[in-house]
Amino acid sequence: MSDPLSTTFAALADPTRRAILARLAEGSATVKELSEPFDITGPAISKHLRVLERAGLITQGRRAQWRPCQLEAAPLRKVADWTETYRRFWEASLDRLGEYLEELQGGVAKGPTTAASAKPATKRSPSKRAPRTAPRKAAGKPRRSR
Repeated sequence: MSDPLSTTFAALADPTRRAILARLAEGSATVKELSEPFDITGPAISKHLRVLERAGLITQGRRAQWRPCQLEAAPLRKVADWTETYRRFWEASLDRLGEYLEELQGGVAKGPTTAASAKPATKRSPSKRAPRTAPRKAAGKPRRSR
């Protein structure tokens, strides 16, 4: 994927990678520290870290034999900016829906209904089905007699 936003979304699509980012939001951590909460192999955690690094969401340093990882917020800022447009759209839509519901509720009669304002009961039309000739069989297991 060449689009940075698509690469970021693809990296965020996996719950393990999101959990890694949540841990890195607390501060830098080594690969071993990041892998502890997960029941996955070392190569699998390394693959997750490579995906996050390619998306620009983390950086990996080198301190002796450790490779500490740090969160990089810039790609997350781009995601937040992109979603902001849609948040404003949905808020405006929900505001319009709220106004419409208030308008509908304003048209409903307020207070108790009187007998004069109640609708008269309508007579039901007779059924057009043919009368049954045999009783229906009960579904499921037959009843036991006591």
